[in-house]
Amino acid sequence: MLSHIRRTLSLVRGCSGVCRIQTSTNPARSSSSFSDLTTASDSGGLVLRSQSTDVYLNLALEDWIDANLDLQQRSVLLLWGNQPAVVIGRHQNPWTECNLPAMRKAGIPLARRRSGGGTVYHDLGNLNLTFFTSKKAYDRQRNLKVVTDALRRIRPELDVKATERFDILLNGHLKISGSASRLSRKSSYHHCTLLHSADRSTLSASLRPSCPGILSNATPSVPSPVANLVDHAPALQWEELLDALEHQYNTEFGFSAASTLVNPADEAAFPGLSRMEAELRSWDWTFSKTPKFSIQTVLDLTDARSARSSAQLNMEIKSGLIESCQLDVPTDWLPQRLIGELSGVLVGERFCGHRAAAAVTALLRSESGELQDRLTNLCDAVVRAMG
Repeated sequence: MLSHIRRTLSLVRGCSGVCRIQTSTNPARSSSSFSDLTTASDSGGLVLRSQSTDVYLNLALEDWIDANLDLQQRSVLLLWGNQPAVVIGRHQNPWTECNLPAMRKAGIPLARRRSGGGTVYHDLGNLNLTFFTSKKAYDRQRNLKVVTDALRRIRPELDVKATERFDILLNGHLKISGSASRLSRKSSYHHCTLLHSADRSTLSASLRPSCPGILSNATPSVPSPVANLVDHAPALQWEELLDALEHQYNTEFGFSAASTLVNPADEAAFPGLSRMEAELRSWDWTFSKTPKFSIQTVLDLTDARSARSSAQLNMEIKSGLIESCQLDVPTDWLPQRLIGELSGVLVGERFCGHRAAAAVTALLRSESGELQDRLTNLCDAVVRAMG
């Protein structure tokens, strides 16, 4: 494993495509051997830039570094950016945090990270910074000082300040950075966002609840007004920002590290990272890790003759699966037999509209005429309630 780790700390060449994170007036240097990088990291610091813009690969890269590098001897700053994605915290409920139907329509993936904290929107106008240290050296305020000092140095007119909640605010109320962290037995990492020129309309559209009526003890996000740095410093270039952050990291911690490009898609360089990535991509990790919750909501019903009624839906969901389902539907709308059969079909299924729609297909085919029409309408309402 040690030989693999040594190879990992070399620059990966031939990455397909050029990520915005690579571009800098002080380009990240090339290295073809571990010895080249140990020279840069003798001071105890290492600055890495991910060449990937895939959210799952970059989250897996964080976990790989935490698990495989000796963070007792070396601190690491990882800079990375993603194509549009929504990232929820380890203990959050995706159905209450983000607009899953809108995200599916826009092709925006959802990822659950291993750290706590709230939900964030990523795109290539947002920079992510991850500070890796030993658990003993863990200091979020000092890490955020790197960011605020860098911004003050290159744009003294910006009023930026880190808060006790480990956010960074512009002009006292506009959030430009949020934080989360993970502590292991001996190591730690703290990551934060930094909004440079993100698409705020997509951010706003994505960070809305999918389902009304959810009752949950999952960690909720705290909504805040946000701003991009370029809204208040229009001439601030991405490359200038990267250079300033790298410089300030070295200054704050007394390092002399040059930045190095790494490609987390290179399995030979990062043995085992693809397994970490596969887990992060899985439905089981993204949805089944949601803390137990319930949903209580009213369903509006309308049949082909425009007759109207309503039903009450009550579900319990555990590990992403429907543990119980109760439907209170007027018996003059549907016979109790069909209501019970529909509830029975849904129990044990994933809390997922597509899976629920597939599960009730056979039941719908067993009926005809007005009963089939009303049953279809009820099923459609249940599917919509599941986001």
